Amino acid sequence: MKAMILAAGLGTRLKPFTDKHPKALVKVNGKTLLQRNIEYLASFGIKDVIINVHHFPEQIKEILEKNNGFGSKVTISDESDEVLETGGGLKKAEWFFNDSDEPFVVMNVDVLTDMDLKVMIEEHKNLQPVATLAVTTRHTSRYFLFDEMPNLCGWRNEKTGEQKVSREATKFYPKAFSGIHVISPKIFSMIKMEGKFSMVDVYLEIAKTYAIGAFDHSNTKFIDVGKPESIAKAEELFI
Repeated sequence: MKAMILAAGLGTRLKPFTDKHPKALVKVNGKTLLQRNIEYLASFGIKDVIINVHHFPEQIKEILEKNNGFGSKVTISDESDEVLETGGGLKKAEWFFNDSDEPFVVMNVDVLTDMDLKVMIEEHKNLQPVATLAVTTRHTSRYFLFDEMPNLCGWRNEKTGEQKVSREATKFYPKAFSGIHVISPKIFSMIKMEGKFSMVDVYLEIAKTYAIGAFDHSNTKFIDVGKPESIAKAEELFI
């Protein structure tokens, strides 16, 4: 099985560190987020990984080379010219996944969790949606909306009140996305967008016709290391 770590973002919420470094190199108890997530994937047997880079890409390439990919085979998807966001970044890396019909994992570099990824992958294989999204019931400003199945039905921004609905349901169940996906390679034939775009828009379009599922891991450790103050909290959770 293969995976992609999304590490091309500017990390503006982590300033001033990201004025001179990529967010992937933020350290939590002496280990970078990049190393932690490569090792997290490897703990489930996933050691063939592609990483997209844009912000200070040479620093990421250098640390990977110096540490032999932290024990995994690592390929770089270079977005130095333009950051393509989550959807565009995945589409650019399509070639990496098109040698297999097996599902693959995508995860943000700035999330940490002890979620059992093996269980999530097994559920995805059993139910066979186009994608399965890791979610929790934590409070956030933006939610994916699911029905009781659970299938993705829409998206809502609590701050602005904006809501997008792809399919109707008698009741919507809001879930906070954890930035981890298990995706079937057939998704590439469904992506009609080009250039720079978000996977949120891709999923909302696909959900009109096909199943996008949810894997709730609210009972596990999880943190989005997106702000300087979240680093200290991450160090309490992850030794």
